[in-house]
Amino acid sequence: MNDLIERAIDAATGSGAAYADVRIVEHQAESLTVKNGSLAAASSERSAGFAVRVLVEGAWGFASSQDLSLDESQRVARQAVAIARASRLAGGPAVVLDDTAPAAGHWGTPYLEDPFAVSFEDKLRILFEADAAMAQARGITLREATMEAARDRKLFGSSEGARLEQDLVSCGAGIVATAVNDQEAQERSYPKSLGGQVVGGGFEAIRDMDLSGHGQRIAEEAVALLDAPQCPSGEMTVILEASQVAIQVHESCGHPTELDRALGMEASFAGTSFLTVDRLDRFRYGSDIVNIDADATAPGGLGTFGWDDEGVSAQNVPLVSGGQFVGYLTSRETAPVINRRSMGSSRAASWRNLPLIRMTNVSLRPGEAGSLDDLIADTDEGILLGTNRSWSIDERRLNFQFGTQVGWLIRKGKLAGMVRNPTYTGITPRFWGSCDAICGPGAWTQWGEPYCGKGEPMQTASVGHGAAPARFRNVQVGVGQW
Repeated sequence: MNDLIERAIDAATGSGAAYADVRIVEHQAESLTVKNGSLAAASSERSAGFAVRVLVEGAWGFASSQDLSLDESQRVARQAVAIARASRLAGGPAVVLDDTAPAAGHWGTPYLEDPFAVSFEDKLRILFEADAAMAQARGITLREATMEAARDRKLFGSSEGARLEQDLVSCGAGIVATAVNDQEAQERSYPKSLGGQVVGGGFEAIRDMDLSGHGQRIAEEAVALLDAPQCPSGEMTVILEASQVAIQVHESCGHPTELDRALGMEASFAGTSFLTVDRLDRFRYGSDIVNIDADATAPGGLGTFGWDDEGVSAQNVPLVSGGQFVGYLTSRETAPVINRRSMGSSRAASWRNLPLIRMTNVSLRPGEAGSLDDLIADTDEGILLGTNRSWSIDERRLNFQFGTQVGWLIRKGKLAGMVRNPTYTGITPRFWGSCDAICGPGAWTQWGEPYCGKGEPMQTASVGHGAAPARFRNVQVGVGQW
C-alpha cells in the first residue's frame, strides 16, 4: 500500500499539485439485534479504498476509488488535479494550509479483547440474557438489545512527507424496553439511548456493561412511566444525569465550536454558529465552573486517535475555560483564519469522503459536587432528568429544547416520584451560565456518539463526550403538550 501512496503523490505533484495527500482505509463493521427473544438482524460489512486530495492554485480537488491498483492510483490523482483546476474557475480566496510539521508513526486503539475475535455465540448469549431480563417485567411490550463493532485501518501520506498508520477499534451495546397502552408509548434505555454506549476499545467494555443486570429495572421503569404523572411545567432547578449532559454538550458546545460552521462554510446544510469569530476570547459562554475541552487523546473515547485525516497529531485543547469561550475545533485550512495552527479535528467518514471538521471528544470537565446522590441531597427542590429522548436546536445552536425518557421530582434533597414526558428548553449561554454544580471525577463517564451527522453529502462520525451529572438553576421545564 505504501507504493500506492508514493505513486499517487508523484502523479499529483507531477500534474501540477502544490500539495497532495493520500488516505487508504480498510473498514470492517458488524452489528447484531435481538428483539423480543429472537435474532432480528445480523450484519457484517467490509470495504476498502483510497482517496487523493490535492491543492492546485489554492483550490481543492478530490477523487477516490476502491480499485487499489497502482495504475488506478495515478488515474485518480490526475483526476483530483483536474477537479482542482475546475474548482479554481469558481474563484474565491485561495486555500492556505497551516504549517503543521509532517509526522510519521503508528498508533492503535488500546484494547484487551478484539471484538472481531469474540464468537458469534458469545455475543448472542449476552444479548439474549439481556432480553430475558427485560422480559421479567410484567407489561413490557417491546424488548430490543443491540451490539456493534467497527475497525478502521488507515494509511496516510502527504507530499510534505507525512507517513502514518492507524488501527482504530470501537464497540458498544445497549438495551431498550418499550411499554405501550392505549394512550402512549414509554421507553427506557441502558446505558443510554441513541444506540447505547459505544467506546473506543475492546469487547471488555461490553462485558463491563452488565446488560442483563439492568434489563429488568429499565423494563419496570418503562411500564411505570405509563401511569406516572405528566411532568409539571415552570421554572425549576434541573439536574441532568451524565448521558444527558453529554448530548447537551454535543449540541450546544460541540457543534457551535466547529470553525467551518462559524465561518459559514457549512451554512447550507449543517448551519452556522452563534460563536462567531469576533467572540473568540471575548465571550462568556457559561458560569465560572464550566470547563469544556476537545481531547482526542482521551482513553476510551470514540473521538480518540493518533492523527486526524490531515495528519495532525491528537491534542487536548480548551474550548471553554472558566466559562469563557477560548477555542474552536479546526482544520489545517481554517485554523490560519484565526491565526492558529490546526488542533486536529479534520476527519472523513470513509475513504469515499472529503475530511470535514468533526468533534473529537468534546467533554465537560468534572467539578467538585461529589456523586449524583450528593448532588440530589444538596438540592432542596427541583427535577432530575435522565436519558435523552428528543432534541431540537436552531441552526446557530443558540435556542434548544430537549426531551428525556424520565424525570424524578426532588424535594428536600430526596427523589419524590417519577414523572413522564419531561422536557426543558433554554438559550445556550444563559443555560450554561446557570450551571452551579458539577459532580466529581467518580461520576464522570466518557460517552460515545457513533452517528453524528454533518456535511453535504451527509457524513456520519464517531465522537465522544465526557460528562458528569450537573445542576442548572431557573430552567424552563415542561414545555410542549402530550
